[in-house]
Amino acid sequence: MLFLRLILLAFLTNIGLTVSAQTNPVDSLPLNSSAVDSPAINTAGIDSPLTHPATGDSVTVDYSNPKEYTLAGITVTGTQYLDKDILIALSGLKVGDKIDIPGSQISKAIQNLWKQDLFADVKIFAERFEGSNIYINIKLEERPRLSGFTFRGIKKSEQDDLRDKIKLNKGKVLTDNVKVNTINTIKGFYNDKGFLHSKVTVEAVPDSSQQNSMLFVIFIDKGNRVKIDNIDFTGNKAVSTGKLHRLMKKTKENPWYSIFTVSKYKAKEYETDKEKILTYYASKGYRDAHIVSDTVYENPSTGNLKIEINLFEGNKYYFHNITWSGNTKYAASRLDSVLRVHKGDVYDESYLQKRLNGDPNGSDVSSLYQDDGYLFFQVNPVEVGVTGDSIDLEMRIYEGPQATIDNVTIEGNTKTHEHVVRRVIRTVPGEKFSRADVIRTQREIATLGFFDPEKIGINPLPHPESGTVDMVYSVQEKPSDQVELSAGFSPGYGVIGSIGIRFTNFSIGSIFKPDAWRPLPSGDGQVFSIRAQSTGKTSQSLSVSFTEPWLGGKKPNSFNVGIFGERYTNGYSREDIRYGQIVAIGGSLGLGKQLHWPDDYFTLVSTLTAQNYNLKNYTQFDFAFNTGNAHEIYLKETFGRNSEGPDFTFPKWGSNFNISLAVTPPYSLFSNKNYSTVNVEEKYRWVEFHKWNFQAEWYNNPFGKFVLRAQAKGGYLGYYNSQIGLTSFERFKIGGNGIPENTFTGIDVIGQRGYDNAYISNAAIYNKYTLELRYPFSTNPSAFIYGTLWLEAGNGWYNFRSYDPFNLRRAAGFGVRVFLPIFGIVGFDYGWGLDPGPGNPIKGAFNIVLGFEPE
Repeated sequence: MLFLRLILLAFLTNIGLTVSAQTNPVDSLPLNSSAVDSPAINTAGIDSPLTHPATGDSVTVDYSNPKEYTLAGITVTGTQYLDKDILIALSGLKVGDKIDIPGSQISKAIQNLWKQDLFADVKIFAERFEGSNIYINIKLEERPRLSGFTFRGIKKSEQDDLRDKIKLNKGKVLTDNVKVNTINTIKGFYNDKGFLHSKVTVEAVPDSSQQNSMLFVIFIDKGNRVKIDNIDFTGNKAVSTGKLHRLMKKTKENPWYSIFTVSKYKAKEYETDKEKILTYYASKGYRDAHIVSDTVYENPSTGNLKIEINLFEGNKYYFHNITWSGNTKYAASRLDSVLRVHKGDVYDESYLQKRLNGDPNGSDVSSLYQDDGYLFFQVNPVEVGVTGDSIDLEMRIYEGPQATIDNVTIEGNTKTHEHVVRRVIRTVPGEKFSRADVIRTQREIATLGFFDPEKIGINPLPHPESGTVDMVYSVQEKPSDQVELSAGFSPGYGVIGSIGIRFTNFSIGSIFKPDAWRPLPSGDGQVFSIRAQSTGKTSQSLSVSFTEPWLGGKKPNSFNVGIFGERYTNGYSREDIRYGQIVAIGGSLGLGKQLHWPDDYFTLVSTLTAQNYNLKNYTQFDFAFNTGNAHEIYLKETFGRNSEGPDFTFPKWGSNFNISLAVTPPYSLFSNKNYSTVNVEEKYRWVEFHKWNFQAEWYNNPFGKFVLRAQAKGGYLGYYNSQIGLTSFERFKIGGNGIPENTFTGIDVIGQRGYDNAYISNAAIYNKYTLELRYPFSTNPSAFIYGTLWLEAGNGWYNFRSYDPFNLRRAAGFGVRVFLPIFGIVGFDYGWGLDPGPGNPIKGAFNIVLGFEPE
């Protein structure tokens, strides 16, 4: 027994159980061990003589009989960077506490400090006693901090990638976990790239330039990339081995002939690929299919991997009898027609669930109910019988009550006024809930153009007890105004360039409110634009327009007003006898109406335009006269339907078509003049024509992020009186980037990539077809970027006698588009014309897109 007491006393002595006056800290008393998880030490029967600092009397600590003291003072030593008051608070001790010596309070304080993972050592000493008061010192040894790190054994590009991943910030407290996490992160990085045998070591080197700081030197040997030599399947009869290989999108073999295939093994992707195999089997009716075993092992001859997968396919199953229960709203025959699953069809559970709940087009059974207010609708397919390879199903329905919309809340519109958002919302308080209305509302909010379409949130808050639902729509504002600014100098023409600004969320009602000018009044969804353009002394133009999309504020009836003026010269100075010019001045008024038949995607827009052309010795274009005035007044009716979605910047689905007819009064038909004999100025003083335009385009999201766009368009310019013929104005220019350079208002510029600008001018008929595959590289609203691969074919003709719809000039190419909120579309196309005309050999053409897509 004495022997055990001596051993215990020696242990306590090793951790410094002595106390003395403050002037002799070497003999101060540690009140407990610094070990984090050390249990309370049983020191019963051991007495330690202490010296009282004031009297010099010997004080005995009896570990078998703890004594209570009042904590009169706490000091902290050994720290350089940490706040001492915070450390005292973290310990859990505070002045005035009653503590037992010895006791658990000191042990708990040490554990609290260890938990911070900031220290290499933690000790608490009794500095002195004054009667029943005790003064303690918390002595800490801080862990070293990171002053920097460097890599050895890898390329700089890999170092840059790793810096962002390991997150070793300067000043970070170095613990064992920091080193372990760094090693694991680097190994994971190389595992993802197929380097499964990478070796990583981290060496901490003292930094002589900073106290208590270390440098990490990270040594990396990534080794060779481990590829997959073979993936062998056994047990498969219904599905070919080749198909199984194709289903494994990420886990692929490394055949000797492969150049582009990346073969690497990633455990998570391997598990995902195995699930794809089973999902495919299930879609073919093999619902019992499973993987009996799979093995991944190293090929000793190559160091690569081999994979063996043993499959059990089982029987192929079919749908048999399908019955409905719980349905009172719709008859079973109606539900069968919506379900589209028939007796004898291959049993495909994923397709069944899609037809019940998950059709993105809204043609499933749940949508049928939810579009009529049954928000709480549920359907549960239950297998009620299996006979051989046939499965009987019972569709158990809970219809629930029809839900009524109670409150509609809009969140996140910091700039756009709430009424602008609320007027496009289809879910109105007091009406029945409709899933179709919710989806349509999402589209309408996105097409406003003021919010990030990827961040539009829809949160229905159902209240089954009252049969109501609250709708919460959350939005995130994005920049929508656009600026155009370009300038240059040409020795022959002078200053050239353009400047313009388009405010798409303007508020004309706030122009007299000083607080609204930040920098311009905004928030009412109106559009105000002004643009000026100059190509030196050859042309100048100015246009101003204003659009109110909700005239009166209650219905989506648009109103547009615009004025414009343009001047073009032949480049000679005014003093030169050869000087010629054309000046066009005009304005327009437009009214648009949203139709409700055949559906409310249709619109009808009426536009009245009046303009005057004044020509003075102007022979640059092929006009019927070169001096005089021509007056043009026409009414244009545009009937169209636009269901593109969800964002007009990058539509993924839907269609957009419109047909327009612009007509002038048939002045010559109201006159008895013989227009074959009147002078030219009289003959063409009043412009008359009828002009037809047609455009149709479709968007589809066939797979992944790819979007397919198909477009067909055409135009025709006709006349009333054969004695006058076609007007010199309102013709079509075909070719190039579609930007109307040096072309006055009365010409339609039709872009066709891959060919020179205006390879056909003054055409009266045109056709154009486009097929384009798009892929988004970045969907960030501050810089939306997508690439295109396209095919185009088009041509123009001067009259019906020469019109040949099959004689088209084809082109192919690629391009990139960047949508910048403040500048609009910026991009380029490189096209290759495949059917050049006479004197126009096959060649590539580079087109720049600024501000808008070419027509």
